[in-house]
Amino acid sequence: MPFAVSISILGLVQAGLVALPRARARPAWIECLDSPGWALIPAGSVIFVIGVVELESSAATWLSYLALVAVPPLAAFALGSLLHRSSLGWAWAALPLFALAWGLPHALAGEAAATALSGLGCVTLGWLLVCAVPASWLRLGVYAMAVIDTVYVSADLLQGPNAVLNAAAPGASLPALQSVHLGSAVMGFGDLFVAALVGCLLVADGPQTCHIDTFAARRQRVAAALTLVLALGFDLLFFAVDTLPATVPVAIALALVESRPLQVQRLFVP
Repeated sequence: MPFAVSISILGLVQAGLVALPRARARPAWIECLDSPGWALIPAGSVIFVIGVVELESSAATWLSYLALVAVPPLAAFALGSLLHRSSLGWAWAALPLFALAWGLPHALAGEAAATALSGLGCVTLGWLLVCAVPASWLRLGVYAMAVIDTVYVSADLLQGPNAVLNAAAPGASLPALQSVHLGSAVMGFGDLFVAALVGCLLVADGPQTCHIDTFAARRQRVAAALTLVLALGFDLLFFAVDTLPATVPVAIALALVESRPLQVQRLFVP
């Protein structure tokens, strides 16, 4: 698949992750974890992962095993309860997705299945974070992640560790879910995570059922549309550079929706 098509599809995946989450009541057990400090996770994850891989390249393999163990059940939970029109029965869809990702690792179907698993796992991680962190702090965390991502890419600090992380894989030809490979394009796990986090954040204060006419659902759709448009426009910079911080279009979309919600809605919502 040509790079232009591959990276455009990944931009569509990011937009889909903004649009997919629905509002859901937070569990009682998470109240004991409430803290603004968790807002450091989005930006801190970039610093931590790149730093660890830079210091010890074998850490990339351990991270691939961590993703292998954590992502499928997180994806199953998202399929079962965190998406629009989700149900418990859909949670079983994680099994054939994992089978495809494992059985066809270098085919487009296998890559798409692995991408779906990673993205859905990010929805659960985003929901957990939204449940434990005040929205105002979490928005700052998203913006900080985009800034740090941009600084790392601009200073050429991200490319080397990222290449090691993307090349890492568990044994027995098990799927590498710590990064996203689709066609000839590669995207980091954090790029999907920030999109899913923004989707969860936008519906966090909405009603428990995201009806199509609610403000939260409209705002979510607008943010998804903005993410897609900005991502496709941002990808044009690949004519000049080899690596881009894919967190930036998502952060800009969030900033636009949060700063002028009514005006932005009129551009996209009749």
